[in-house]
Amino acid sequence: MSERFSKWKMPVVKEGVPTKYNWVVQNKKGLKLGHKTDIGAFTYINAKNGVTIAAEVQIGSHCSIYSVSTIDGKAGPVVLKKNCRIGSHCVVLPGVTVGENTVVGAMSLVNKSLPPNCVAYGVPVKVVKRP
Repeated sequence: MSERFSKWKMPVVKEGVPTKYNWVVQNKKGLKLGHKTDIGAFTYINAKNGVTIAAEVQIGSHCSIYSVSTIDGKAGPVVLKKNCRIGSHCVVLPGVTVGENTVVGAMSLVNKSLPPNCVAYGVPVKVVKRP
């Protein structure tokens, strides 16, 4: 991780209230936030069925992470594994796991789980590069 995380502190997260970094969590009891995470401004996280964001994960601005969908009734935990990167304006749907070290390109619809160590992007998301 870069020097900018040398003084990282766990952010204060209040139910439905923007953090000092301007991202919001609903159902905060379901959120597990790892060390040295970076969540971009205007990101929305609904953790009703659990959202785990592991250590050193980066999430771009304007992302939406849903562990529940009122449109189609889908529900399930979302897991973002260590050191994965989610580009700006992505949507992550219920029941998805993004593997360790995986990079998701901006504006992607992550509707399925992704393996570790790959690059994926698109609507819907597709793996485009593997190690």
